[in-house]
Amino acid sequence: MAARGRCPECGSGSLVEDAHYAQQQLVCAACGCVLSEGLLTTTYTDEEHLREVAYSQSTGQKEQLSRCLQRGIRRVQDLCKVLQLPAAFEETAVSYFQRALQLPAFHLASLERKELLGGCCVLVTCRQHGWPLSMGTLCSLLYARQELFASVYLSLQKELELSVPALSLVDLVTTHLNSFRLFQPTPNVPAPFLEDREQLLARTVGLVELASRAWLVTGRHPVPVVTAAAFLAWQSLRPGPRLSCPLARFCRLAGVDLPPPAHLRLRELLEILQGMASQLSWLRGFRLDKKTVVKHVGDLLQHRLVLLRNAFSQQDTAPGQGSLGQGSLDKDSLDKGSPGQDPQQGCPSAGRPQRGGSLRPLLPPCLLHPRKRPRAAAPSAPSPAATGDEPISDSEIEQYLRGPEEIQAFRKAKGW
Repeated sequence: MAARGRCPECGSGSLVEDAHYAQQQLVCAACGCVLSEGLLTTTYTDEEHLREVAYSQSTGQKEQLSRCLQRGIRRVQDLCKVLQLPAAFEETAVSYFQRALQLPAFHLASLERKELLGGCCVLVTCRQHGWPLSMGTLCSLLYARQELFASVYLSLQKELELSVPALSLVDLVTTHLNSFRLFQPTPNVPAPFLEDREQLLARTVGLVELASRAWLVTGRHPVPVVTAAAFLAWQSLRPGPRLSCPLARFCRLAGVDLPPPAHLRLRELLEILQGMASQLSWLRGFRLDKKTVVKHVGDLLQHRLVLLRNAFSQQDTAPGQGSLGQGSLDKDSLDKGSPGQDPQQGCPSAGRPQRGGSLRPLLPPCLLHPRKRPRAAAPSAPSPAATGDEPISDSEIEQYLRGPEEIQAFRKAKGW
């Protein structure tokens, strides 16, 4: 539609009103100059006061998401769909990603760290809601190195000041066992090797708790411990056809990777079980080795608190020696309490020596079998004695400042 007047740029009189989306604009048909534009309502403070502003001054242009932010949000949403997380988790993870990308620590980061940031936001959300999800699962989905992922994860917690609870061992066992392929009939898994999910989970949790009490978990990666515990639990539920199955084949049938330290964790768990089995009187007539002790895992876990304390408070008593008063237990003493037990706790006293042996505390394996220490290096030239008059570098001087006045004076001096 033609309009009266002339263009201030070219002097042409061919002015038309052009509808740009929802607003009207007065445009010169000859040179394209915009003489006037319609009014829009902004989305920030002006909207609260019901003010109308021009489109060029509105926040409509400033609210367009960057390509990096759009790609990151899609990555977070895709991860939530793959992991089948609730919609509330997805909204929380997206909000964390948007907040983090506005910070210089992540806005100026490399593309690889930005791609891992979405996975870290998903992991933080799951941990806060108690959803069992491990860092290794996300690393496998993102094809990421665990060291780099952990670095971005720690930076996210620090920058956003998030409180993230640690994943408990029980949650980790549940997550790890959910990936096993031993619960549904498949052509690759023989029928005797199939197992009920709940029974395997309950016994594996018991073995992991036993390993935690025996110092087999502290300071170690939890996945090898969980793998070894799941293998022993699986064997103990049907020992007949499964005792001949090695750990490597079990992992192949379950469809999980075999962590290299799992053999060591399995050996340590079997040593603990053998020591506990030596305290049961109805097992004295059997020669229990590392294979046959698996058949009695159910009994050992049922009385693990009493057996663990009895087995590792005697050092010199042989498994076949001693009587009930010397630390060995029968079925009646487990239920009613043996003479060597604390009547209030129902388990042997850990602070008093018992007959036939001296107390030996339950120590971590690194103290029982310490590694050979490397040879000491050749002595170097002695350093000069400190006098207190040595100069302090600028990078270290802030460590010696105590009060806010000193810090402010130091900054002023540095500015001069």
